Amino acid sequence: MNLFFENVRLALFSLKANKMRALLTMLGIIIGIASVIAIMTVGNSLSSYMTGELSSLGTNNVYVSISRREKKTETTEEGHSFEQDNSQASLTEDDLMNREMIENYAETYADKISAIGIQRNVGSGQIVQGTKKIGVDVNGITLGYMLTDNVKLKAGRFFNERETGTSKRVCIVSNKVVDKMFGGNDSDAIGSIVQVQIDTAYYDFTIVGVYDYEAGAGALASYMSMGDTTDMYIPYQTAADIVHADYVVYFTVLAKADVDPDEFADLTKQFFAPYYRNNDNWTIDAYSMASYVEMMSSMMGTLTTAISVIAGIALLVGGIGVMNIMLVSITERTREIGTRKALGAPNSSIRLQFIVEAVVICLIGGMIGIAIGVGGGSLAASLLLKSPANPSIASIIGSLLFSMAIGVFFGYYPANKAAKMDPIEALRYE
Repeated sequence: MNLFFENVRLALFSLKANKMRALLTMLGIIIGIASVIAIMTVGNSLSSYMTGELSSLGTNNVYVSISRREKKTETTEEGHSFEQDNSQASLTEDDLMNREMIENYAETYADKISAIGIQRNVGSGQIVQGTKKIGVDVNGITLGYMLTDNVKLKAGRFFNERETGTSKRVCIVSNKVVDKMFGGNDSDAIGSIVQVQIDTAYYDFTIVGVYDYEAGAGALASYMSMGDTTDMYIPYQTAADIVHADYVVYFTVLAKADVDPDEFADLTKQFFAPYYRNNDNWTIDAYSMASYVEMMSSMMGTLTTAISVIAGIALLVGGIGVMNIMLVSITERTREIGTRKALGAPNSSIRLQFIVEAVVICLIGGMIGIAIGVGGGSLAASLLLKSPANPSIASIIGSLLFSMAIGVFFGYYPANKAAKMDPIEALRYE
C-alpha cells in the first residue's frame, strides 16, 4: 500500500513539474467526460420533464382512436400472394365511430370507467370585444372531458347535462382570455356574452366558467403555445351543430383506480373489433398513457445513451493523448528508470509507477470534466426546460471509472515498455 501511495506522490510531482503538458494531455479526457455528463444530464432532465408532463394527464387514461390497418396479404386461387395496399385509403364517415358505439362501450364497462371525454375541434377563431381581440381554439367537449384531460376550473362552473345535450351557446374560457378581455376579473367574465369569430361566421357565447391555463415550462412549451391562443370549450352538441357532423375520430377514457390501463386498452380494442370486422382499411386502436410514458422514457434513454457514446469517442482520443505523453515521459526519464532498476526495483514496480501516473492524469481530468459537465448540463436544462437539472449519479460514477480504465488501458503499453528496459542501456542513455 505504501508503494502505491508513493507512486501517486511521484505522479503528482511529475504533473506539477510539467503543468502545461499535463493540462493539454488531460484536455481530451476533460472534453470527453464533460460532453458525456452534460448530454446525460440534459437527457435525464428532459426525460423527467416529459414523463411528468405526460403523467399529469393521467396514467390511468386510455386513448381510443381510428387507426389504419396493417397491410394484408391476399392469396389468389392460383397460389400467388400479394399485399393489399391501403396507404391511399381516406377516412369516410362510415369508417368513423359514432356516439351510439361509445354509449354501448360505456354501458358494457361501466364498472371499469370513471369518465369518457370526447372532443370535437370546431376551428381556430378569435373572441372580439370592441377593439379587443384574442385568439382561441374552439373545441366541443362532453361532460367527462374535464376529468380525462385534467382541466382545472378557476371560477364559475362546468356545463350541465341540459347544456351538453342541446345546442346551448355557453363556453368555458381560459384565465388568459379573462386577463385580456376583462382585466383579470373572473366575476365580470362569468355571465358575460362574448362574440366569437370562426372563419367568416360570428357566434355569441355566454361564459359560464374560467379554467386555469397551464402552458408548461421551457422554451419548447413557449414556442408551442402559439402566443396568446388558448382553448375555448363549448358543449359537444353545439360543436356538432356548427360543423354539421356528429361522428367521433378519437376519445379518452379515464379508467378507475383499481383497473390496469394496459389490460383495459386490450379490452377496448376487442370491444370495437366487431364493428370493423369488414373494414379492410381502418380499425380501432387503444393505448394507455402509462404505456406511452414508458415508451417515451425508453426512447429518450436510448437516444441519450447513443449520443453519449458518440461523445465518448473524445475519451478514446484523450486516451491516445495520454499514451503519447507517457511515451514521451518515459523517454525523458530513461536514466531514472535505469537507476531504479540498477538499485533492484522489479519490473512490476516500474510498470505500476507509470500505470498509476496515467491513471492519475485521467482521474484528475475526469473530475474536472465531471464538474464542467454537471455545470454545463444543469445550465442547459434550466435554460431549455425551466426546470431543475437531473444529473445521473450512475453516469458520473461510470464516467469516472471509465476514465480510470482509459488510464490503465492506454498507460499499460508505455509502462510495460519502461519495465522491460535494459538497466545498462538505460543508464548509458543521454
